[in-house]
Amino acid sequence: MREHSELGVSVLLFVIGLLVLTDALTMDVDIAQRGPVGPKTVPVVVGIGLLVVAALLAVDVLRGGRGEAEGGEDIDLSEPGDWRTVLLLAGVFLAFAVLIGPIGFPVAGALLFWGSAFALGSRHYDRDPLIAAALSLVTYFVFNNLLGVPLPGGPLMGVL
Repeated sequence: MREHSELGVSVLLFVIGLLVLTDALTMDVDIAQRGPVGPKTVPVVVGIGLLVVAALLAVDVLRGGRGEAEGGEDIDLSEPGDWRTVLLLAGVFLAFAVLIGPIGFPVAGALLFWGSAFALGSRHYDRDPLIAAALSLVTYFVFNNLLGVPLPGGPLMGVL
C-alpha cells in the first residue's frame, strides 16, 4: 500500500464531499426566501466537485500516478521533528483559548503573540513583549471598533 498512499487523500476528499452534500441537501430553506440561486447551490457544487476530484485522484493513483516531491524544500527528512516547538506552540494556543474569556483578548492576545515568538526561537526579552502588546491592541481595536466584531475586553474593558 505504500505505493498507493495517495488513496488516503482520495478517501478523505470523498468523505468530505459526502459530508458537504449531505449537509447541503438536508438544509432547511424557506422557499419564499430563495431566489434563482439559493443557499444550497454553492455547497452542492463544492460537494460534487470534491467527489469528482476524489474519483479522478483515485483513478490516477491506481494507474500509477504519483505526486512529485517538492523541489524547493530544504529540509532534511532524516532528522527528527522538533517536538519541543510543536508542544510549546500547542500550549500557547491552548492557554490563549482558556484565557481569552477571563482576562480578555488584549492580554490573552499579547501572551499568544509573545509565546508564539518565544516558541519559534526569538529571545529578545525586552522587545518581544512590547511588540506582542502592540499587535494585540491593534488587533483588538481593528476588530472591535473598525469591523464591529466584539472581542472580550476582560478587565481592560473600561480602560480600552
